[in-house]
Amino acid sequence: MSHNSSTVNGSRTVAPLANVGLATRAMELAMNRPLHLPGLVVFSGPSGYGKSMSAAFVANKFKAVYIECKSTWNRRAVLEEIAKRMRLPLDGTLYQLADAITGELALSGRPLIVDEMDYLVDKSAVEIIRDLYEGSKTAILLIGEEEMPGKLMKWDRFHGRVLEWVQAKPSDIADTGHLARLYCPGLVVEPDLVGKVHTISAGSARRICVMLEKIRQEALGQGLKSIGLKNLPSGFFDSFSGDGLGRSK
Repeated sequence: MSHNSSTVNGSRTVAPLANVGLATRAMELAMNRPLHLPGLVVFSGPSGYGKSMSAAFVANKFKAVYIECKSTWNRRAVLEEIAKRMRLPLDGTLYQLADAITGELALSGRPLIVDEMDYLVDKSAVEIIRDLYEGSKTAILLIGEEEMPGKLMKWDRFHGRVLEWVQAKPSDIADTGHLARLYCPGLVVEPDLVGKVHTISAGSARRICVMLEKIRQEALGQGLKSIGLKNLPSGFFDSFSGDGLGRSK
């Protein structure tokens, strides 16, 4: 993975993370595709793999319109949220909202990112995204859980417009080390501790971030500038075993 990280507000970003690279390349593929090819790309994987973290980076990099779907949303809620992000009027019929959105997407050339796409799949509301694509031909990145590609096979007209299916990867040791530098500024997290965090995380970027925060607080409490396994109290990682920590995107 590339280590050409950019900066936001003077701090290092999540750019070198493997899944950020995968999501970025997926969006670039859709944006730079030949005109005769479809422009939908799907980025899916287990909860906890940092997909939304990756989406936030991609949205910033490409000035994309970004929405995160909610379980309570219906078709109008989807359109209103997109319109809100684009600073378009929220009144009018569903057709008028969709027409205004597709017109603005086509005119601006901005890509669209739909996070938590699973909610639309489960409500059989995927066709509204296809309508927006057909009306604008803009690149659209769809993000969801690992089962989403299989679920989308139900809609042939939608499934056939997907240019690329990208699977998120579990965080590796390099990702863990980068997150340690990112979220523990001014603190050296020694290699043995980075390795331990990586092992316990089971590839979940969210688990890594939670553990790193606890490590940062421990180092702060001890007045340490460098911290390794030798500095941690007995049972430090007990709360991170099993499913107690939970998972997130």
